[in-house]
Amino acid sequence: MYNVMSPKAEEFISDEEIKECLKYAEENKNNRELIEGILEKARDMKGVSHKEALVLLDCELEDLNDEIYKLAREIKQEFYGNRIVMFAPLYLSNYCINGCEYCPYHVKNRTIKRKKLSQEEIREEVIALQDMGHKRLALEAGEDPKNNPIEYIIDCINTIYSIHHKNGDIRRVNVNIAATTVEEYRMLKDAGIGTYILFQETYNKESYEKLHPSGPKSDYAYHTEAMDRAMDGGIDDVGLGVLFGLNNYRYDFTGIIMHAEHLEAYKGVGPHTISVPRLRKAEDIDPEVFDNGISDEMFQKIVACIRIAVPYTGMIISTRESKECREKVLELGISQISGASRTSVGGYAEPEPEEENTEQFDVNDNRTLDEVVKWLMEGGYVPSFCTACYRAGRTGDRFMSLLKSKQIVNCCHPNALMTLKEYLEDYASPETKAIGEELIKKELEVITNPKVKEKAREYIENIHEGQRDFRF
Repeated sequence: MYNVMSPKAEEFISDEEIKECLKYAEENKNNRELIEGILEKARDMKGVSHKEALVLLDCELEDLNDEIYKLAREIKQEFYGNRIVMFAPLYLSNYCINGCEYCPYHVKNRTIKRKKLSQEEIREEVIALQDMGHKRLALEAGEDPKNNPIEYIIDCINTIYSIHHKNGDIRRVNVNIAATTVEEYRMLKDAGIGTYILFQETYNKESYEKLHPSGPKSDYAYHTEAMDRAMDGGIDDVGLGVLFGLNNYRYDFTGIIMHAEHLEAYKGVGPHTISVPRLRKAEDIDPEVFDNGISDEMFQKIVACIRIAVPYTGMIISTRESKECREKVLELGISQISGASRTSVGGYAEPEPEEENTEQFDVNDNRTLDEVVKWLMEGGYVPSFCTACYRAGRTGDRFMSLLKSKQIVNCCHPNALMTLKEYLEDYASPETKAIGEELIKKELEVITNPKVKEKAREYIENIHEGQRDFRF
């Protein structure tokens, strides 16, 4: 039985505890015996504490760093295999009343064009996304009770789910909007959302308050405790994230693992996903001002150490990162990526005019979805458009129990192959389709359950007859 009364933000994200961990890790970054002990514990694939994870992150012993990367690869393969879930963001509105100093949507920015999609415009955007092959969206909107009330978000979700175009359907809508009340989280739950995502930005309270000088988001505790309220409102799956580059990366790395530990302890289930965005250039925003940037090499190690510390969580990387960077972190822990993303309000149905820039940040991977799918398959990955767990009720602790027992593969792998076949049949270029057909033949043989293998094979062979969305 889990304690329904969660501690307050400054208790489960203790500044004193984090600072002690920073000091401990610095002192032990070359402590071979300690680091080998942490790695031995981590090989059970049940995670390590935030304190232990930070020691791994700080480790300077080359051979043990090699072991860290090797173990991260093994854990990623054990829990998520070679499947990579595909999604796209859809920005609904950039109206915002917050003063966040790192975001071009901040209320004082008078040069950015403010825009809000109508339901008809959303329909056009969704059809464009369906025509690419997308099945899963992440909705984004600024915080503005007047322009973006919860009722608007609910209407948008209902519109998205209502659109059936050719063989296209958006089967799952995840939502990334501002922290809100238990009542409004219940409304999102009733609307049928998948995962509720909210980035903490930084867990350092002092830095957080400087970066958020005005608006509702300036309340550190209210923002940090949002996931507790979301789960109290019935949302099973929540997604954490920090914006690396805003604050000291070691502090925020420790904070996000502490947050995961808190949810596991008090809500019975940890984060469904952890996102690892890095601060990027945007209109009115220069990332160099923040002076907390991290190298690609350190970014890769952060991904690896989060995978070791929180082995069950999905990990997300967006088109903020380049093709080269995304390629390196896929094997270390990433299980979800976006493709062909637009970070402007609209932009899928029609390209946004240059003079009407509404982008939240610059995109570094501008490839089409077909190019991303082809690239993944050439690397031995299975692009997955599956959303079956949500509709089959495998969410929250039900999903995590299957994942932690490593039984989820019996659902995920065949579903990934079947949804990939759907994509190849309906949207892929001839070259991508040819590569995919060979990959599916090979990956069908990986399925060990004879009944599952036979059902998947039967569906894949008969998909040309028009059947869609069969799932385990």
